[in-house]
Amino acid sequence: EVQLVESGGGLAQPGGSLRLSCAASGFTFREFRESDMSWVRQAPGKGLEWISTFNHWGDTDYADSVKGRFTIHRDNAKKALYLHMNSLKTEDTAVYYCATDPRGDLRGKGTQVTVSS
Repeated sequence: EVQLVESGGGLAQPGGSLRLSCAASGFTFREFRESDMSWVRQAPGKGLEWISTFNHWGDTDYADSVKGRFTIHRDNAKKALYLHMNSLKTEDTAVYYCATDPRGDLRGKGTQVTVSS
């Protein structure tokens, strides 16, 4: 059974940075290496929003709302996915999920990120 566990959320000030991690289990190393992995988020009172994907070819893509501020990384040897978030804004406040698809159909339980002064 595939499981995704996010960590690294917390409270940050506007302009600050956070680094999120996602540990994947239930994959073989080959399955993880061949998976397209994504981050999605859900702000209070809103639906899921796709923010970034790191595909199995090594390509990355970002939503316009985070482009230039967030960077996605993956470590296939550790079956891990990361999200480096810089220049945080109050509107980045959300629960962040690691997912095996851009819609977030298979995702972890999430980690809360709150951006506030």
